[in-house]
Amino acid sequence: MTDHRTGTREEWLAARLELLEAEKEYTRRGDELTKQRQELPWVRVEKDYTFETDEGSASLADLFRGRSQLLMYHFMFGPEYTGGCPVCSTIADGFNGFVVHLENHDVGMMAVSQAPLEALQAYKRRMGWTFPWASSFGGDFNFDFHVSFTEEQQRANEVEYNYRPMDTTPILESPSEGLTEIAAMTGTDAAAYTRQAPGMSAFALEDGVVYHTYSAFQRGVDSLWGMYQWLDRAPRGRNDTSFWMRRRDEYGQS
Repeated sequence: MTDHRTGTREEWLAARLELLEAEKEYTRRGDELTKQRQELPWVRVEKDYTFETDEGSASLADLFRGRSQLLMYHFMFGPEYTGGCPVCSTIADGFNGFVVHLENHDVGMMAVSQAPLEALQAYKRRMGWTFPWASSFGGDFNFDFHVSFTEEQQRANEVEYNYRPMDTTPILESPSEGLTEIAAMTGTDAAAYTRQAPGMSAFALEDGVVYHTYSAFQRGVDSLWGMYQWLDRAPRGRNDTSFWMRRRDEYGQS
């Protein structure tokens, strides 16, 4: 017998209609937030960044691939990693399907990581992905957009992430079991693993000038994660009592 509250169809329908009003309000609020995002001031990107792609070296403007807008996912894959972050990998599993739709709506889509291109290409083949993925290895891009940090910054507790200082002391002195497990899946320890961070950024290209228009980090990218949108509607929700995610070719392995 379930411990969850049960009821009749009539009781369920009454509760569902009440929830529907709350969901509609949530949707309307989401529309308002979307408008606010689009009204943010654009910031001209002054620095010249260089990336390595399947097609060769590229500037930030080149990553638009002929389109006027660019959405970028900051994929956690550092130079020390032996494989991409398993959490980022679950997000990226959805990219192949919708990138073609974005590209046909004047929106480029690109993943960017700090690992060398050869490592990204090998991992991409392993996972069966086809979406564009560029390497920012050796450049300032990841650091300037606060998704990569140096060991010196980490040890000095001078890391800024999600628009505020992040205390790195617990990571260095007493990392959680879950963090240690995820780090091990990338061939690193907790310190090296968290010198990369997830997020997304948006850019616009007008008259040859690139503008930074938006970035989001931490739970700000939850809504881009297709799997979580489904789990939020499952009877037990995300049910994250322990770290359960694996790369999709690792489920069932001991």
